[in-house]
Amino acid sequence: MLTDMREHLGRALFHRVAGPDGPVNRARIHGTPGARWFGPDRPIRTVHGDASMFIGGISALLLQSLHPLAMAAVAAHSGYRGDPWGRLQRTSTFLAVTTYGTAEDAQGAVDHVRAIHDRIRGRTADGSAYHAADSHLLGWVHAAQTESFLRAHQHYGAHPLDTAACDAYVADTARIAESLGVTDPPRDLRGLTDSLATYRPELRATAEARAAARFLLLQPPLPLMARPFYAGLAANAVALLPSWARSMLLLPRVPVLEDLAVRPAGQALTRTIRWAMTPPPRPHTD
Repeated sequence: MLTDMREHLGRALFHRVAGPDGPVNRARIHGTPGARWFGPDRPIRTVHGDASMFIGGISALLLQSLHPLAMAAVAAHSGYRGDPWGRLQRTSTFLAVTTYGTAEDAQGAVDHVRAIHDRIRGRTADGSAYHAADSHLLGWVHAAQTESFLRAHQHYGAHPLDTAACDAYVADTARIAESLGVTDPPRDLRGLTDSLATYRPELRATAEARAAARFLLLQPPLPLMARPFYAGLAANAVALLPSWARSMLLLPRVPVLEDLAVRPAGQALTRTIRWAMTPPPRPHTD
């Protein structure tokens, strides 16, 4: 009974995140022989393979939305409202291929994304031009994502990293960022902190950013039965945001509630996801 429930939940979660092609993609990513960008001992594999990514991913989207040019590009071109699950599945597949796939497949995924970025151009409501292939804009998206994934892992991951491994994780992600066109991405924690600080004067919560936050936090495209589960993940994603980011998005902090209810719920949810998505041990046979 418990095993059946575990398998059912694991399949449902995997289908949501990886899409209908998930099993085929997983087999190719992990089963194709060849050199990889990252060996099995690299921290990027630990972070990106953990259930904490469910919280880190939501937090990253909220943080990334604070750059007006990045948010304008997402609002106009990503289809996050019309096809949110498709966008999630494409992103998760890209992360999986570049983290675990062969070097050839990783480069192919990068080339595909760069071709898309090159076509995405436009103007914000105030007339500012943006281009998704702009190195500076890509640098913000990368720094916000790296910060969010790592922060989530340190709070909710099964095996939080020590300082040296955190530096190594940032260095690993820099390999992917450079391949996407980011110039001189951060390569350690200090560099990541400095990079985020450099972008702070450019950030603000536009109407599009606040609309995206409402969609992510209050209007998720999920059945009613699944919304309490998602609400717990979303509340923890908000709790992870830097205080200045929460202020911009008008997301108040309630310390006692977060310490006594939100964070423990996040720990319980990530443990449940980890349990469901880890295949149960096979029984021993004589």
